[in-house]
Amino acid sequence: MMGGQEGSERVAQKQRTRQALLQAARELLAEGRQPTVPEAADRAGISRATAYRYFSRPEEMAQEAVLDAVAVEFERIDLDIARFSEPVRRAEHVVAAVLKMVLAREELFRTFLSLSAAGERAGQRGGRRIRWLREALAPVQGDLPPKAFERLLHGLALTCGIETIVVLKDVCSLDDPQAENTARWVAGLLVEGALREASGR
Repeated sequence: MMGGQEGSERVAQKQRTRQALLQAARELLAEGRQPTVPEAADRAGISRATAYRYFSRPEEMAQEAVLDAVAVEFERIDLDIARFSEPVRRAEHVVAAVLKMVLAREELFRTFLSLSAAGERAGQRGGRRIRWLREALAPVQGDLPPKAFERLLHGLALTCGIETIVVLKDVCSLDDPQAENTARWVAGLLVEGALREASGR
């Protein structure tokens, strides 16, 4: 029977191997290539047979590589929502903070979007932005019917992601500051409109 320490070391080794493969895949993606499992294995210095035990399809490996990188970027955001008292300002702050992060790593997020558009399932996406928006609007949650509050969160989620950037930059031809300002403006209007509707004015 495997001892506790030996088992822990094996788990840690498997995690290091997986991360090395994902890092190699990210490097290849950054070079503008669609990495195969053998290419990532060679780059990581891992046997190809071992690599295939972790990822049987290159699309799955590429998606996981990008998802890991995206998760790291989201965890780096420091929102400090509490310093804003007005719900409109709080929502605008969340939108601006997320968009700045997305714009700073735009190529990474566009890769993520292209993988998703190619039919690769990305799992639960946008969970963090919904959580942050919910926290930002917590002070007024009781002022809105539950369905109206959820609808507001969903509407605001449209204003702070790579999808927002694609529309505002590619379709509307806005530069980065213009895109951010437009998204903040829309977010403010959504919050103000939802509160006005709830109050019957």
